Amino acid sequence: MGYVGSDLWELRQLVGHRLLALPGAQVLVLDDDGNALFQRRVDTGLWEIPAGSCEPGNGFAATAVTELAEETGLIADERDLEPFACLSAAKDHVLDYPNGDRVHAFAMCFVARSWTGSLRAEVGEVLEFRWAPLTEPPAPLHGPTVEVLRLFAAYTASGRFQAG
Repeated sequence: MGYVGSDLWELRQLVGHRLLALPGAQVLVLDDDGNALFQRRVDTGLWEIPAGSCEPGNGFAATAVTELAEETGLIADERDLEPFACLSAAKDHVLDYPNGDRVHAFAMCFVARSWTGSLRAEVGEVLEFRWAPLTEPPAPLHGPTVEVLRLFAAYTASGRFQAG
């Protein structure tokens, strides 16, 4: 499901553009060579990793699986997702959308190393995909994605869950 008709869209009909706290998930998809999947957004043209907001009744892992499937066509199993960080600092994750909506997103970040399916861009959200080394992501990169990549590097180096 895209934005229109989602729980967040329905809430926006009531509260307008004001800043909302919103839980969600992000998925860093890695191939066997360690390259990450990036997608370019329709609305801003920025590159990011698959991500989205929780719908009522869904936890972080279910949201990650759902958003990954909706945005990319790739299917992951919740049990194969590895949580590595939580992105919540307002300086990194207050998002201003082109339509005026504002959210302070609290996202659980997962890495997915296995999946099925074929890449298929979600119409209206994703322009294109690119596989790239973590150290050489496509530009321009969405600010929160920069922070997620930093958190993943810290997680990889330490083996410890990161909070940012």
